[in-house]
Amino acid sequence: MITETDIARVLTHEALVDALDAAFRADITVPDKIIHFIPQPSGGEAKAILMPAWSNAGERFIGCKLINVFPENNKIGKPSVLGSYVLMSGDTGEPLAAMDGAALTAWRTAAASALAARYLAREDASHLLMVGAGVLAPHLIRAHSAVRPIKQVTLWNRTRSRAVATAFALSAAGIEPVIADDLETAVRGADIVSCATLSSAPLVHGAWLKKGAHLDLVGAFTLKTREADDEAIRRARVYVDSRAAAPKGSGDIAIPLRKKVIGLKDIQGDLFELCRGTVKGRRRKDEITLFKSTGVAIEDLAAAMLVWKRVNAA
Repeated sequence: MITETDIARVLTHEALVDALDAAFRADITVPDKIIHFIPQPSGGEAKAILMPAWSNAGERFIGCKLINVFPENNKIGKPSVLGSYVLMSGDTGEPLAAMDGAALTAWRTAAASALAARYLAREDASHLLMVGAGVLAPHLIRAHSAVRPIKQVTLWNRTRSRAVATAFALSAAGIEPVIADDLETAVRGADIVSCATLSSAPLVHGAWLKKGAHLDLVGAFTLKTREADDEAIRRARVYVDSRAAAPKGSGDIAIPLRKKVIGLKDIQGDLFELCRGTVKGRRRKDEITLFKSTGVAIEDLAAAMLVWKRVNAA
């Protein structure tokens, strides 16, 4: 059993970004995730998700994440994402470890965004705006700081008290964020805007993005929710983690496609193509780039493999 504490002890965001970069270039099979929707008494929906993947070369592994997403847990002070990751031998099928699925998800999600930023954000990007102050926020701040020279961190949350609590925790770890009360002003000044919220309506307006900005969209993981408006999608060069998954995994891509704001051809590339060099990332200093993360099982497998190897080496 590998706990959240174990994972934090052996991982660094720098090492995990590199591991994901290598995984997206490796021979790894990633079937479609399986999602079951669970009606809730309030009228909303929860999700039970199964995400398998396996490596086909070198030291072979099989992994499967069993994750539950209960958005309304925030109202009762519980995490909205809970579950487990099971890592198995690819040679014999024997179970090797069960890992804290929520912790692994937080680490790999942040690392995937940072991996995209390595290819898409300006190399001199120094001002990061974090929109949302939930569990992912500290991970995203640290991960982006691992790939870009971040000197200023601004934090905005719909509930200011939550932003204050997250800022206090970050300051204890040596990061001193500034809390923003006006989101528009904060977006206009940021080089990288990272969003991890449960917002059902767009928070970031494309008109606010300055030239050269990079927009990282991590939340809005249903087809009815989104974090950025049509103008943001229209102004930016759009990239996703997976061409196959993103159009049917998030309203930030699905809704603009349905409205014909963009077409599939306007998605410039995904992490597989960026890491393998078959598509180009940022081309000009003044262009706006956008990355939409929906979560790919290859990220979980890469993170679990790194954790397993480092736990056994400790």
